[in-house]
Amino acid sequence: MSRKTKDMLIKSLILLSTGFTVGILVIIIGYITFRGFGALSFDFIFGSADQGGIWPMIVSTMYIVGISLAISVPVGIMAAIYLTEYAKQTRFVGLIRLATQSLSGIPSIIFGLFGLALFVRAFGFNVSILSAGLTLAIMNLPVIIRATEEALKSVPQSYREGSLGLGATKIYTIWKVVLPSALPGILTAVILAVGRIVGESAPVLLTAGVLKDVPMSMFDGGRTLTVHLYLLAQEAISPHDFQIAFATATVLIVIVLIINLVARFVSAKLDKTKA
Repeated sequence: MSRKTKDMLIKSLILLSTGFTVGILVIIIGYITFRGFGALSFDFIFGSADQGGIWPMIVSTMYIVGISLAISVPVGIMAAIYLTEYAKQTRFVGLIRLATQSLSGIPSIIFGLFGLALFVRAFGFNVSILSAGLTLAIMNLPVIIRATEEALKSVPQSYREGSLGLGATKIYTIWKVVLPSALPGILTAVILAVGRIVGESAPVLLTAGVLKDVPMSMFDGGRTLTVHLYLLAQEAISPHDFQIAFATATVLIVIVLIINLVARFVSAKLDKTKA
């Protein structure tokens, strides 16, 4: 077999794999949207749970996402900065990396039980938005740390050397040179974290509960869109019930897509600014 034939074969396999992946995504989104589009309306999205709406679930989801990111993003970025810019290959650093890898491999239901035991009962936060946000923040740390590490490593070493050569301190170099250059990669980490937060159900079910009202504070319980979708699918009997479940899934997909598009737009703007 000639080299040209091998190249064509490999290229065909790559294109086939790409088309297969995209095709699966289109089929899933298309099927869910088709099944749930008939139930979508202004009242459904912005109505109360008593009126068959999902607005309280959307608010609860956004609250939990905000709390989780507010904790996991700063901690994850600072941990990644330490591992990339300061740490040497010591036992302590090895322990940190081991802890990160272990966290990423723990099933989400274990995080839910941990959050139930620690935040709900030991700390007395009860079944609340705060308990769920703290639990998911811990669960998302490995994602943010690893992605931020890779983003920081992708910044050329010459940037650091140039800044230090001009007399800047190391912390100033990291803050003003390295982090801005790595920001698109860090945004990717945040996108992955948001997707995981929105998609989790077991930890949220154990720590935030299933209350269908709009939470008035962080210490109130709430029901996220994922938990609501799970309960709808579990209790669905008639075709209309399934249509409501698919409509909820459609809204969930749209929210994730909007977050991804906004993050990509910001990332593209930052890349142009750097150029």
